[in-house]
Amino acid sequence: MDNRLPAEVQMQFLRPGQLEARGKAFPVVYVPFGLIEWHGKHLPLGNDALKAHAILVKCAEMYGGVVYPPIWFHSGFNQEHLVPVLRELFEKLKWTGFRVIIGVSGHNVKEQIGMIEKALEPVTADGTVRGAALWEISLSRCEESNTDHAAKWETSNMMFFYPDLVDMSELGDEPIKFDMSPPHGIGGLDPRAHASPEVGERNCELAAKAIGEKAKELLNSLPPEHRHFGKDQIIPGKWWMI
Repeated sequence: MDNRLPAEVQMQFLRPGQLEARGKAFPVVYVPFGLIEWHGKHLPLGNDALKAHAILVKCAEMYGGVVYPPIWFHSGFNQEHLVPVLRELFEKLKWTGFRVIIGVSGHNVKEQIGMIEKALEPVTADGTVRGAALWEISLSRCEESNTDHAAKWETSNMMFFYPDLVDMSELGDEPIKFDMSPPHGIGGLDPRAHASPEVGERNCELAAKAIGEKAKELLNSLPPEHRHFGKDQIIPGKWWMI
């Protein structure tokens, strides 16, 4: 796998005709979620959404569909206000013509999945679209694909996708408790000994393939008349914004 993130599958970079063509070829949209959070001294604060977004870009490159820009809201926000906003986003993606909406959180807590599920539920209720809420490794978890907090797996992911954002020298060579305790706040296996771009590449490859297969499964589970992109053209008068 190449670690570049191609623009041609990222919605914010597409021209109208490109969005229309990708939607008609595979009417699936992937929505990455994350937050700004401590991830050790050596990783960027936006690790979770960066990770989810990059994996979904690889997924769309392999299977088709498009990736919505990362969403930095999370389950720590007031859900009474946030869930309706996300529901409206999913409704607009449905109105655009997408038949499968997959929300993927790189912040691996169950509350984050619950947030996405609540927003998807009314959007998918009529049976004309399918939806799923996943962690990036929900479907690929195995010896070669897993997650943690700023340790082996998350450090490896960033080493692969964003090597310039990782500074392992920040960890030094001092003893660290890898149990999330202060002052390091890292949980998992020591990234100094276990992290590498190769580990990240394999992890991301497996995660992307698993999500892509799920997208195919969800699309094929729809009645035949609802498996096609719902817009004949992306032009003013038929479409304007999401």
